[in-house]
Amino acid sequence: MAHICRQLIGVGGSCAGWVGLIFATATNDWVRTCDYSMATCLRIDELGAHGLWAECRVSPTLYNCEFLDQTFSLPVYVLVSRALMISACLLGVPAILLVLMSMPCVRLPTNYSATIKKRRTQAGGILFIIMAVFGTIATVWYPIGSNKDKKLMSFGYSLYAGWVGTGLCLLGGVIILYFQVALITSPSRENSFFYSRRSGTAREAEPPSNHAKSERV
Repeated sequence: MAHICRQLIGVGGSCAGWVGLIFATATNDWVRTCDYSMATCLRIDELGAHGLWAECRVSPTLYNCEFLDQTFSLPVYVLVSRALMISACLLGVPAILLVLMSMPCVRLPTNYSATIKKRRTQAGGILFIIMAVFGTIATVWYPIGSNKDKKLMSFGYSLYAGWVGTGLCLLGGVIILYFQVALITSPSRENSFFYSRRSGTAREAEPPSNHAKSERV
């Protein structure tokens, strides 16, 4: 039961992290730039909100965005961050499917053994960790590159969502992999043997109901 709860926690955390990465990729408030103080920038409409897809001007009465459609003229850090975040979002689909298909409550056809379920769980956990690595690189490199191009004033809610999503994906992937390692290293009676004093030979262990009967004999 503890293993199942641990796997559910890993799956839930990874799914929440995936949603956070999607939200960060789709929104355009990664960093905010300004050459003056916050109050001055809001008064003269000089506060800029920058994301992967648009650059916006923020003021008390106006929120105007200009989409970044000139792909080949964009800085390298924007293009790489786009590619990494899109890849992380796309990897979430097979990762979640692999982990869900390996849940103990999911019944697969008889030709699928427990080994295949274990391998699917491991593959799903590794994909979640790769998503976390992609998200970490994108959410760290983007503000550094923005600070070099413009005067970085603060981080936006999109960047915080990306950091939270990255952390949840990493935590969920580690929990899923640890759950699988714990199952592999736990003792099993499937291939165990017991020694008979009377015959002096080792025989394969029987199910628990029959084992007590053989001891009385």
